[in-house]
Amino acid sequence: MTTAQYALITGASSGIGKATALAFAKAGINLALVGRNSQKLDTVAQQARDFGVDARVFTVDLSEISQVRENISAIVAELPRLDIVVNNAGMGYTNGLLETPLADWQRVMDLNLTSVFQVIQAVLPKLRSQKQGTIINLSSIAAHQAFPNWGLYCVTKFGLLALTKTLAAEERSSGIRAISMSPGSVNTGIWDTETVQADFDRTAMLTPEVVADSILYAAQMPQGAVLEELILLPTAGTF
Repeated sequence: MTTAQYALITGASSGIGKATALAFAKAGINLALVGRNSQKLDTVAQQARDFGVDARVFTVDLSEISQVRENISAIVAELPRLDIVVNNAGMGYTNGLLETPLADWQRVMDLNLTSVFQVIQAVLPKLRSQKQGTIINLSSIAAHQAFPNWGLYCVTKFGLLALTKTLAAEERSSGIRAISMSPGSVNTGIWDTETVQADFDRTAMLTPEVVADSILYAAQMPQGAVLEELILLPTAGTF
C-alpha cells in the first residue's frame, strides 16, 4: 500500500498556487498550504478537502525572511511526510533600473529569491532523511530573457534559475529532484498589483490551471527521472 503524498505549496491562496493546490488535490496529494491570507487559504483548503485529501493551512508572511526558515521547519515537523515542495510565492515589479530604489530592490529580492532559499534550507533535512523528494521552483520566462523595465524582476528570476540548478546538482545524490518551471505570462492577479505597470492582452496569456497541470506532470515523473527545466509559453503569442 502506497502512503499518500504530501505537498507544501507557498503562495497557495490564489493564482498559480491555488490552481496547483486543486490540481494536486484531484490527484490525491495531501496539502500544506502556505500564504499570508488565512481566509483565502481556508477557502482553497476546503475546496481541496472536497477531493478527499488532507489540506492544512499555515499563515506565513514569506517577506519576513528572518523568520521563514524557522516557520517552514515547524510546518515540516507537523507533516507525516513531505514529498513535493512548490515554491510559488513571489511578486512582480516594473521600473527602469535607474529609477529602482534600493528599498524596492531589497524587497523584491527578499520575496522572490531569498525566501525560496530559506524554504529550501527548511525542507532539505526532511527530504534527505527520506532519500527522496521533489522541489519545484516557479521561475519565469524572465529567467531566460531580459525585458526592459522588468530588470529587478528578471534578476530575481535569473537568480532563482541558478539556485535551482545548483540545488539539483548538490542534491541529486540524495535522491532529491529540483525542477525549474518557467512560464511565460500567466493571467493572474500579479497584473493588478501596484508594483506592476504593464498593459497586455490577458486573454492571450496562459491560465493558472495550465501551469498547474504542468507542475503536477513534472512532480509525478517516475522517481528515476526528472524534468529539470521546463519553459511553458502560451501559443497565442504573448510572451
